[in-house]
Amino acid sequence: MKFQVLDIVPHLTNPVTGRAISPDERLSQTLTAARYAEELGFDAVALGERHAGAFLSSGVTVLLGAVAATTSRVRIGTGVTVLSILDPLRVAEDYATVDQLSRGRLEIVIGKGNELRQLPMFGIKEGEQWDALAEKYALLRRLWREQDVTWEGRFRPPLQEVTSLPRPYAGAPRVWHGSATTRTSASLAAKHGDPLFSANAIQPRDNYAVLIDHYRREYAEQGHDPRFAYVGAGAGFLYLADTTQEAKQAFGPTYEQMVAHHLRPGNHTPGNEMTFRDIDSAVAAGPVLVGSPQQIAEKILWWHEAFGHDLQSFSLPTMIPHEQQLHMLERLAAEVLPVVRRAAPTTLWSDEDPYGARPAVHGRTVADAAAEIEKTRTLTPVRAPDPHA
Repeated sequence: MKFQVLDIVPHLTNPVTGRAISPDERLSQTLTAARYAEELGFDAVALGERHAGAFLSSGVTVLLGAVAATTSRVRIGTGVTVLSILDPLRVAEDYATVDQLSRGRLEIVIGKGNELRQLPMFGIKEGEQWDALAEKYALLRRLWREQDVTWEGRFRPPLQEVTSLPRPYAGAPRVWHGSATTRTSASLAAKHGDPLFSANAIQPRDNYAVLIDHYRREYAEQGHDPRFAYVGAGAGFLYLADTTQEAKQAFGPTYEQMVAHHLRPGNHTPGNEMTFRDIDSAVAAGPVLVGSPQQIAEKILWWHEAFGHDLQSFSLPTMIPHEQQLHMLERLAAEVLPVVRRAAPTTLWSDEDPYGARPAVHGRTVADAAAEIEKTRTLTPVRAPDPHA
């Protein structure tokens, strides 16, 4: 299994202690955690996008550009790019810029978005988000794969022979599809032969397994190679301690206050309620990673029994001091990741994955580019200017 640190950049006050930090400090923490994740050997880092509620991730491409510029190995992704409300031409331009900055390390997750308050802000009527997502993704695919694109649709003005710039670093980046409550996104992923990312954030395990099973069936029915039906899974709140009882005692009051806040009218999308209201039930059967390293490893493998997933995402508990969050990352890297990697191997991002060697599959490898530069230097050495010329 591969592992990703995901931050949707919530800007929350701890409901128990009242602790809060400034926006600039919160954004700095996001970038620090991304660099730290790379140093600790995580495979990917991702940032979410929200335009309503207590989040600082509306300018996610700006943040991803900073991550790209300050890391060198880790894959860079989104969780999620709310394509249903965005202009696909701007998405093509902005994310290709991040792809260039990262030299081909970008993969994005697209979705309709579960925050209904975002829709009217961008002129999308409730109920249209699924159609908007499908249409805009079809256009995004063309913009990243073709030049001089001529197009007409419902959700943006027509295009006439448009080539988006910059071009992606080495062919179109891989696109995952976020799935939380309906089969629609799972079907769209299967149609295009793309991987699926299950939210796995607040509902029981079986609710997400139904969507994943639907995706795999449709993926095969569409004629795609089932070896590449990759699945990612998110998680609810993370809190790691020496023992599970210690973790529940330390984080339980905060968790239960967060659930109470989420369940208030207007704070959640109908049909997407949190069903595990106390910390004991959440640890036993919910989508949280709260407990000892052994408990967390066992929980991930319990999900893997149902999901067969290839990528596991973690989100840090941003309401607690950042030093404590980073210490949890350290312990995850040292005590959890090796156990799960051994028990649940995957071909994702390996030589068997069509995107595993990106950019090699879509263009020159980094080594090829370096060799060409070196060859050019050898053939045309730089000469000092002639002072008498």
